[in-house]
Amino acid sequence: MTQPVRLNLVEGSVSFRFTVAAAQDLKKEIDQLLLRLRTIASAKSAGNRPDPQPVMEYQHTGDIFLEVFCNPNIWAGPFAAKVLLTLRDDRIRITTEAELTRLIDDLNQYLDEA
Repeated sequence: MTQPVRLNLVEGSVSFRFTVAAAQDLKKEIDQLLLRLRTIASAKSAGNRPDPQPVMEYQHTGDIFLEVFCNPNIWAGPFAAKVLLTLRDDRIRITTEAELTRLIDDLNQYLDEA
């Protein structure tokens, strides 16, 4: 079952149909990303050079194609991180940034309401 999810962007927002299963998969990917960001922040706060962490590249194909990308190695920590969102179908393509913390809040709200 799909229902609309609303993601708030740096400027504006976007809504699209998304399944609960896909939202749960994206949440799992974001949880892994948060662990990587915390690992980097912890190493930096201890005065060490952090080991490079793998990027997050989530893709979902349904009513639309959604890609969420984040390189944890360029952000100071989870609260500073932004993700690159790409939404597209056969008629339109949107590529923009969103704050990671806002994406997490939007996704949690969607899952709570679903």
